[in-house]
Amino acid sequence: MSLGNKDRKKKTFIQRLFSRERDGRKMMKRMSDSVELESEILCPSSTGGASMLSRQHVQSYRVFVATWNAGGISPHNGLNLDDFLQVDNPSDIYVLGFQEIVPLNAGNVLVIEDNEPAAKWLSLVNQSLNKPSNVAIRRTTTGSGSLFFAKPSLRKISKNFRTESKRKLKSCNCTAELERKHNMDFCCPLQQPNLSEVDFSSEEDDEDTLSSSFTNQNHMKYGLVASKQMVGIFVTIWMRTELIQYVSHLRICCISRGIMGCLGNKGCISVSFQFHRTSLCFVCSHLASGEKEGDELRRNLDVIEILKNTQFPKICRSPYSRMPEKILDHDRIIWLGDLNYRISLSYSHTQKLLEAKNWDELFNNDQLKIEREAGRVFEGWKEGKIYFAPTYKYSYNSDSYAGEVNYKSKSKRRTPAWCDRILWHGHGIQQLFYWRGESRFSDHRPVLAAFLVDVVTNGINFKRGLSGSNMKIEIEELLSTK
Repeated sequence: MSLGNKDRKKKTFIQRLFSRERDGRKMMKRMSDSVELESEILCPSSTGGASMLSRQHVQSYRVFVATWNAGGISPHNGLNLDDFLQVDNPSDIYVLGFQEIVPLNAGNVLVIEDNEPAAKWLSLVNQSLNKPSNVAIRRTTTGSGSLFFAKPSLRKISKNFRTESKRKLKSCNCTAELERKHNMDFCCPLQQPNLSEVDFSSEEDDEDTLSSSFTNQNHMKYGLVASKQMVGIFVTIWMRTELIQYVSHLRICCISRGIMGCLGNKGCISVSFQFHRTSLCFVCSHLASGEKEGDELRRNLDVIEILKNTQFPKICRSPYSRMPEKILDHDRIIWLGDLNYRISLSYSHTQKLLEAKNWDELFNNDQLKIEREAGRVFEGWKEGKIYFAPTYKYSYNSDSYAGEVNYKSKSKRRTPAWCDRILWHGHGIQQLFYWRGESRFSDHRPVLAAFLVDVVTNGINFKRGLSGSNMKIEIEELLSTK
């Protein structure tokens, strides 16, 4: 046999060997891909741009959302929020919006904002989410067992409930290399920010240095991500402490729509932040009141102006950043609050339908439903089916609507309505439930909802959130009871 034939045989054997190795690697890759497909999807840019589709890891998180008009009443020490917060069904993120936490009088609107009720609400929320045995906060106790500071400060209490400094949550954690790698689509919180390059300091941030002894010793289950008050509107967002490290680009914008369209007795607070690689926005609003014909158009205008004028500040210095600056630019949006839309029926007709629990007929005359279907407001937004009684207006500490008991007092009588609502916009949001609470604390009943929200992660295997197959069972159970 010639030397050339031997060489050819050797090469053939080596080629066959490498060919088998390549085939094996391809098979292993196919097996690996088949596993990863359970947690990955093909999705476009988070900014909605016309860039290439890319494979992304997606994690679902349970988000609890609630809105409650407090009717100008400050919470008392014994108010238990466990039922309101559904603590027996814990969530990954809590988004809570309140309206009228202070009386909407001239003093609060024009002079000095009273933040003592907001501090009390924060303390009560913390008491339910982080049980007292887990959190030790310096407080003044009285003979009645007060859980609040002698004169609570919203800023100081907020600092105690944070596990990350506000400066860090607001920071930009982007790197140009990662931006290029991910097609310049995302602004990713993958490394610690260089705070020496950007100064985000403000008057509120001056006291925002966390006590390491507090956070290390008490092991809080939930930490405060954001809290903001504008006259009577108050928003607070909490998150499981191990998830807060994936929050960045926290920004807040307030829009006043009250007296003369410029005072804060009506309007909204919007909170924007990046969670992993998905932009989230939560809007809490208190829209124009009134049940006269045409008042719904004023509420429509409030929504239009809020969407138009809300502008989140630019805090990202990366030239590749496309962080959303408007509400509708975000990937996932949830709007909650006292939207004040009424039922376009007479008081007597509404009462008859209420007694018959004819929710469908009542809802057919709901102003928000009518305005949405006509395309005049919230076009493209979604709302869950309503299977609960109207949430406004109740007599104080009563299950009777205002005017039912003393029917001669028409001045205090209001036609019952679903003023308090929760809507959402964007893909990757699945509602688990939508119902009302039964607390008699104010003349409104709180409205609660829970969602599964898909979040694009960075391809790292994170500890699963509180969502999962049990959430699907919850939806099926709810549907079976309708």
